[in-house]
Amino acid sequence: MSIQSLLFLYIIIILSSVIHEYAHAWAAFRQGDMTAKYAGRLTLNPLAHLDMWGTVLMPLLLLYFFRVFFGYAKPVPINPYNFRDQKRGMIEVSLAGVGANFLVAVVLGLFVRFAPEFALSPLFLLIAQVNIWLGLFNLLPFPPLDGSKLVIALADINTSRYSKVIEFFSQPIGVLVAIFVAMTFLPYLSNWLLRLIAG
Repeated sequence: MSIQSLLFLYIIIILSSVIHEYAHAWAAFRQGDMTAKYAGRLTLNPLAHLDMWGTVLMPLLLLYFFRVFFGYAKPVPINPYNFRDQKRGMIEVSLAGVGANFLVAVVLGLFVRFAPEFALSPLFLLIAQVNIWLGLFNLLPFPPLDGSKLVIALADINTSRYSKVIEFFSQPIGVLVAIFVAMTFLPYLSNWLLRLIAG
């Protein structure tokens, strides 16, 4: 893949990540938490969600030297104590980002299914594929990914009781496990979902 193609892919991933983080901020605001709004994160402006290392430097260096992508947008700040219902609020906020990615994938994937000859269909298909992968990756139950917060909220896990386990998986080892799972299994699942949606 050429540098131009990789940079184009990078832009798609970053914009998809911005949608993901905005959805977190919107869900938190809907639940009564103004933290993200006051931090200027209740916006689709990409600049508000960029992390200099995780969104710019590291991904571009990896793309240039290794032709692979890994990065992240700046996490949206939330305060669960401001939620009208802490458990439900945490579930909604955790699912919002993933849901936004899947929504983008479904809308564009269905467009490709019913209008395959449209000039932008290949672009829509790529955007759908990226969003499916991002959604699945964030559902992995490893801190700080949304999947871990969702499991804690759904299972009503006492975070203080399991703080050692959570802390262990929050370390680089947890990130490495998540990346291994993402690179090993998620491509098969994401491709299957893409075929299911787009045909």
